[in-house]
Amino acid sequence: MVKAIRLLGLVVLILISSIFKPTTTDAFPVEITLVQSAVAKGAVCLDGSPPAYHHAPGFGAGINNWYITMEGGGWCNNVTTCLDRKNTRLGSSKQMVKTLSFSGILSNKQKFNPDFYNWNKIKVRYCDGSSFTGDVEAVNPATNLHFRGQRVWLAIMEDLLAKGMKNAQNAILSGCSAGGLSSILHCDKFRALLPPTTKVKCLSDAGYFINAKDLAGTQHIETFYSQVVATHQSAKNLPQSCTSRLNPGLCFFPQNVVAQIQTPIFFVNAAYDSWQIKNILAPGVADPHGTWHDCKLDIKKCSSLQLKTMQDFRVQFLSAINGRVDSVSKGMFIDSCYAHCQTEMQETWMRADSPLLEKTTIAKAVGDWYFDRSPFKKIDCPYPCNPTCHNRIFESGYGREEISEQGKEREGMDWGFVGKAWEKWASFNVASSSSSSGEAALKGAILINYDPTGPSRLLSIIAEQEGIKANPIQMNHLLDFIKRDKLTTQTFTIAHNQYVVTSIHERWFCGRCLNTSKPAGEGAIVMQTAAFILVGLYDGSMASASRAMVAVDQFVAQLTRRNL
Repeated sequence: MVKAIRLLGLVVLILISSIFKPTTTDAFPVEITLVQSAVAKGAVCLDGSPPAYHHAPGFGAGINNWYITMEGGGWCNNVTTCLDRKNTRLGSSKQMVKTLSFSGILSNKQKFNPDFYNWNKIKVRYCDGSSFTGDVEAVNPATNLHFRGQRVWLAIMEDLLAKGMKNAQNAILSGCSAGGLSSILHCDKFRALLPPTTKVKCLSDAGYFINAKDLAGTQHIETFYSQVVATHQSAKNLPQSCTSRLNPGLCFFPQNVVAQIQTPIFFVNAAYDSWQIKNILAPGVADPHGTWHDCKLDIKKCSSLQLKTMQDFRVQFLSAINGRVDSVSKGMFIDSCYAHCQTEMQETWMRADSPLLEKTTIAKAVGDWYFDRSPFKKIDCPYPCNPTCHNRIFESGYGREEISEQGKEREGMDWGFVGKAWEKWASFNVASSSSSSGEAALKGAILINYDPTGPSRLLSIIAEQEGIKANPIQMNHLLDFIKRDKLTTQTFTIAHNQYVVTSIHERWFCGRCLNTSKPAGEGAIVMQTAAFILVGLYDGSMASASRAMVAVDQFVAQLTRRNL
């Protein structure tokens, strides 16, 4: 019997190894590069570790073209919040995953990214908390915090120049969210680093944060930004055309700097930017009773009064950007989606069901603008007028992404197939009210749809087990655990249970519950694909482990065959 179980386990290992070969999707993996030479210059992350980036080399006609995008991830506004980031990937390169998946405008396939597919593509990792603007010489030995974002940015640019960017024929400085703000603040500086013969433009994705009052009528974001600038001593690195006129904290707002930017720049932004709705309009401090909780997660759950407040926010956003991009060199794609960051996700950059503005995708608008084929300055009509938008919802039971009718024909993720496959598979393999745990291979299973390239892409979740109360927010701990890549030294949690890793394989690992009172204990199998993390929970015995592996393998195989 023992030999049979071991043989079954070996077969499962072989099957799983074959499953996790690279899939034929638009995304591709890119390894991390640590800039060790930057440490001597004091150009370091919050914890003093070296800065990092991921570089996919250009090829063919794009070998001398460079696309640099800066990672987002919010800001820290004082010693306390910066200490909170210090030992995470947003404050330390030691905590960063070694490989990122590139897609969207970072894709290397012509059909997914026709204008920029063969360029050198760089993603600069974000670990300073100031949109790469800080520069404080002194380091408090009690905290060991290094506020050196500006030095980090310059050190990475110098490293890239030495690796061939100095010969660039075309170059774009871009970024998403806090990185999108950074691309605005550093745009003219980037132009100055490159030869006059290089065609240089900038792109800001979801980086146009506006100075608006919150629900309580207070200037929450203005105060916050002023604290960021003061903590990181960013004033000297902000555009002088603004700081000569206004308080430096106000120069963190694009509306006060973009009119003076000399380098051509394009803005991709949602008029109902989901981050700004959640953190500028309706932050927790202005909504103590959580009245906006459901609305912020799903715009379709907003009351008529909440929708009116959001429409008013859109008016403020348009007022903050209109008149500031009048130059023919500037462009904008302002859609009416409830979204945040749209260029680095294939579904929103360019695919059959991507968001459209006047029948134009973001990819075409940006490409036409960069190559001077045609200008693009368009603002969408008010929500909910645009049926091509991708608005996400969370539901009890299993969550699913809403898609338009066009989405049924799109390449890539087939959410209808995933839902049906899950329901069929779970009914046979996961314990439920209709099946005893003795009949099912798994006590429970959780399927998380995620984007491995960023912190804010936790999407729908499917959970099946009596007693499991897991939602996307609760599962963030597991995602962060995986991304930290410290499997052997840390534990992870699912719902209220804590697990320790017992074995690690190429794309999956096994864990054992530490706080269960059940005689056999509880085991967990965590499998990672390009788009999903599948967690199988099982009775901790040897026989159960083998059956659990087979069950999980069957479902992952179904997804893999569909290139999900």
